[in-house]
Amino acid sequence: QVQFVESGGGLVQPGGSLRLSCAAYGFTFSSYAMSWYRQAPGKERELVATITSTGGTTNYADSVKGRFTISRDNAKNTLSLQMNNLKPDDTAVYYCHMHTRFSTYWGQGTQVTVSS
Repeated sequence: QVQFVESGGGLVQPGGSLRLSCAAYGFTFSSYAMSWYRQAPGKERELVATITSTGGTTNYADSVKGRFTISRDNAKNTLSLQMNNLKPDDTAVYYCHMHTRFSTYWGQGTQVTVSS
């Protein structure tokens, strides 16, 4: 019954901004750390950013540090990723993710394309 629904992807020019959202259903959202991953064609899925259950601590991949911001609103059961100064190499499908001791959960993904 765990479900994530991503939204906010689209086409943007280099240097532009985009905000992704992930709506969570079917579990106690505020009890778990969350992550954003991305996967470009022909490449491995990579970790982009993580956030603790309370939102007190965040971590970022070196490739997005200083440009992306992960956040969450536990009252609304939503996870967000603000992406600024986008580059063509940011083009990928972005996925909302949660990992527990026994299971891993993924959203369906939202496409982000950065191109002139």
